Amino acid sequence: MAAPRKFRCAVLSAVKHDYVARGVASHPRFELVVVADDHDAPAWAHERNQQFADAHCIPYIRDVDRALREFDTQVVIVSPEAERHCGLSIRAARAGKHVIQDKPLATRREDANALVEEVERAGVRFLMWNRNFLPAVLHAREQITTGAIGKPYAIHADFYFAKDAGPTRGSRQLGYPPIHWEAHQIAAHIDGADGGLGREPMGELGVEGIYPLGYIRLLTGAEVRKVFARSTAFFHQAHADNGVEDLASVTLEMDGGLLGSIAIGRIGLASHPSGGEIKLHILGSAGALVISEARPEVGIYHKGQPPKEARQRRVANENDFLLADDFARAIDENRDTVLGARASCAIFATVAAALESCRTGDVVEVK
Repeated sequence: MAAPRKFRCAVLSAVKHDYVARGVASHPRFELVVVADDHDAPAWAHERNQQFADAHCIPYIRDVDRALREFDTQVVIVSPEAERHCGLSIRAARAGKHVIQDKPLATRREDANALVEEVERAGVRFLMWNRNFLPAVLHAREQITTGAIGKPYAIHADFYFAKDAGPTRGSRQLGYPPIHWEAHQIAAHIDGADGGLGREPMGELGVEGIYPLGYIRLLTGAEVRKVFARSTAFFHQAHADNGVEDLASVTLEMDGGLLGSIAIGRIGLASHPSGGEIKLHILGSAGALVISEARPEVGIYHKGQPPKEARQRRVANENDFLLADDFARAIDENRDTVLGARASCAIFATVAAALESCRTGDVVEVK
């Protein structure tokens, strides 16, 4: 039997989540061969890209189109600033490359629609990087699939990230200028507190909403039809100064009479001993499930422990490998991935409707 095909990968910008490219490279069927970005990218972006290329002993090319032409790649991995996600992914699809993209899908609906059209026209596979293969999420899917709780009729997701985002709300002194979003995000990158990196301010629904909505889509298979949402900037000054949310709640009306809800926020490092409180609550006709996303985990406490070191550590987590494996199999079998372009666009539309509901105070249809 012939060895499975190996895929050569171009990393189109690594300025946001370079863990996406590293996660793909953890699978033996993927090989990183080049990093590329446009020549007019800002100096700080070129610096990050060069650092990533050097760490992986591969070239950095300041010419995306040349990299797509000359390096015999089959896959691209896209993780620039949020506004540039769709543009780079569309260019890759037009070049006949399969695409793995960082979240969020887009910042504008027309860009999201254009990406779906281009991916489907080119006949390439698309994967939005996600957390659907975490052990606890897979266990929840198994329990639901085997009928352990009967037919689900309601689902709730708590998704609170215990990460800082700069100064706490109320800390800016009178007369000081508001925090500049992009400059703050660039500076915050070093410790992972950069949230939605880009020129346009983005709150937690836009940045992280894909995760809980991805869980709900995986576990129910239902489309969201209407939403009602509320949001505020409760914790962080950067969010308050830029008019975006760091805390939100969303109620979902879905196909088949299914009800859902999400509570989401970036709640600060001091609020939790590890990554945050992330749980799934599923009610069914014959029982219920409460799933902690972090399980299985172990607690580690010791003398002299650094204040920012996580006390609780996840174990048996193969999410990155399993996502890459699903992507490889989707290419082999000419099928969709666990979170393809059209599904990602549906999640984007749900988030957009939720943000509109936050602005208007009305129930909003997902379109």
